[in-house]
Amino acid sequence: MSDLTPDQTPAPMTEDQILAFCDGLPGAARSQPFGPGTDVWKVGDKIFALMAPGSGRVSLKCADPGFAEMLISVGRAGKAPYLPRGGWIALETASQDPEEMAHRLRESYDTVRASLPRRVQATLD
Repeated sequence: MSDLTPDQTPAPMTEDQILAFCDGLPGAARSQPFGPGTDVWKVGDKIFALMAPGSGRVSLKCADPGFAEMLISVGRAGKAPYLPRGGWIALETASQDPEEMAHRLRESYDTVRASLPRRVQATLD
C-alpha cells in the first residue's frame, strides 16, 4: 500500500523505469529495428512494446482488442502509430499511474508470450 494521502497521486513511471521494467521481463530483448529513435521490446521475436525516447508515449498490446477500443474511446489511450489493429494502444507516460503502467506493460508481454509456440515459451523462463 502506498504512503500517499488521498489528495496525492504517485509520480508516473519515468522512461528509465519503463526501460528497466521491460528489460527485466523473462526473455525480453530490446532492439532498435526501426532506427535509433525507437526502442522495441520483443519476446520470442514478437513485439510487445515500443517507445521513442523523449516522446512521452509507449505503445503496447491489450489482451482484448475491445478493451483497447474502449480505452481509446474514453480518452485513456490513443491509437498506436503504425499499429492500427489487434489491440495496440499508445499510452501517455506522464498521465499514467505507475501501477497501471506496469500492469499494462506486463499484460502486453503476457499476451504476446502466450501467442508463442509452447516450445519457445519453455525457453523463456
